Amino acid sequence: MNKNSKIYIAGHRGLVGSAIFRNLTKKGYSNIITRTHKELDLLNQIEVENFFKKEKPEYVFLAAAKVGGIMANSIYRGQFLYENLQIQNNIIHQSHLNNVKKLLFLGSSCIYPKNCPQPIKEDYLLTSELEYTNEPYAIAKIAGMKMCEAYNIQYKTNFISVMPTNLYGPGDNYDLEKSHVLPAMIRKMHLAKCLENNDFEGIKKDFNKNPVGNITGNASKEEIINIFKKYGIINTTPVSLKLWGTGKPHREFLHSDDMADACVFIMENIDFADTYTKLSSDASKQKIINTHINIGTGKDLLISELAALVKNIVGFKGNIIWDTGKPDGTFQKLLDVSKLNSLGWKEKIPLKKGISDIYKNYVK
Repeated sequence: MNKNSKIYIAGHRGLVGSAIFRNLTKKGYSNIITRTHKELDLLNQIEVENFFKKEKPEYVFLAAAKVGGIMANSIYRGQFLYENLQIQNNIIHQSHLNNVKKLLFLGSSCIYPKNCPQPIKEDYLLTSELEYTNEPYAIAKIAGMKMCEAYNIQYKTNFISVMPTNLYGPGDNYDLEKSHVLPAMIRKMHLAKCLENNDFEGIKKDFNKNPVGNITGNASKEEIINIFKKYGIINTTPVSLKLWGTGKPHREFLHSDDMADACVFIMENIDFADTYTKLSSDASKQKIINTHINIGTGKDLLISELAALVKNIVGFKGNIIWDTGKPDGTFQKLLDVSKLNSLGWKEKIPLKKGISDIYKNYVK
C-alpha cells in the first residue's frame, strides 16, 4: 500500500474497524473509504456489487461482522451463522471480481477446536469438534477463511486471514446482553461501584448513554435495582456481583490498537505466499492449508484473575460471586503467535495499562 491507495474498511465503526481507521490515518493514509450500514447494507448482494463496481477499492479490510459474547452466541445462533456468511461472501467475492490487490479477513480464535492443545497453533484448525456455545459463529468464520484460501489458490488473489484473540479497546460494545467478557465485566463493576456508593447520578448517566433494554436513566430506582438483579448486580450489604461460570477458564486479551497495528503491518508487508511453506515444487502435490495468521500476545490469565484486576482498576469493593450453573465456555484459548512474531510483529500494550486506559475513557 502507498499513502494514497484506495482503502475500504468494512465495519469501520466497530472495535477493530475503528482502530484500523485510526492506525491508517495516523500513518498518513489519506484515501480511506467507509460506509455506514444505512449507506451500504453488507447483507445485500446487489448493494455490495454496485459499491465495488463504483468505488473500485485497491485494498480491503474486512472487519464487519455480527459479534457478541457467550450469551449472545447462545441466543442468536441462526443470525450469527447467516449474517456473517452473507457479509463475508459478498465482500470476498466482489473483491475478487473487482481485482482488489489485497484483502485482509478478520476471523476469531473461537474457530479452533474446543479441546485442542495449548498454545493453539494455526495447524490445529478442524482437528476436532468446536465449542458448542459459539459453533455457528465459528463455522461462519472458518468458511470465510477457507474462502480466502480457496480463491487465492484458484484465482491467484492475495487475500489473507488473521485470527485475533479476545479483543478490547475504545469503542467496545458495553451492552450487558451482547458484549464480550471484558467490557461486560468493566460495566458491571462500574455500576456495582456506583450502587455501593449510592451514586444514582452516575447510574443514570450510564443508563442514558447505554440503555439496558428499554430502561434509561429516567427509570425509577426500583426499576434500576430490578434490572441490576437480572444482570448479577445484587443490592446487598456489601453489594455483590454475580459473574457467569467458575472463573477458572483462561483467556488471552489484546488491545484493539495493537490488533489494528498488526493488521496494517500485515497489509503493508505480508503476501499470501508468505503465510505457508512450500512442501513440494510440484504444484499438483502442494497442499496449501492453514494459511491464516494468529494475532495475540501469547499470554493469558484466569477469568477470576481478570475479575480481580478489573475490580481493582474500577475501585469496586463488594463481593464477587461465581454462578457455577452458567457455562464457562472453552477452558483455555491461548494462541501460539510464533508465526506472526517470525514475520516481524509483536504486541506493545500491557493488559493492566490497556484496561486502565479504557476504563478512564468509559467513565469520561
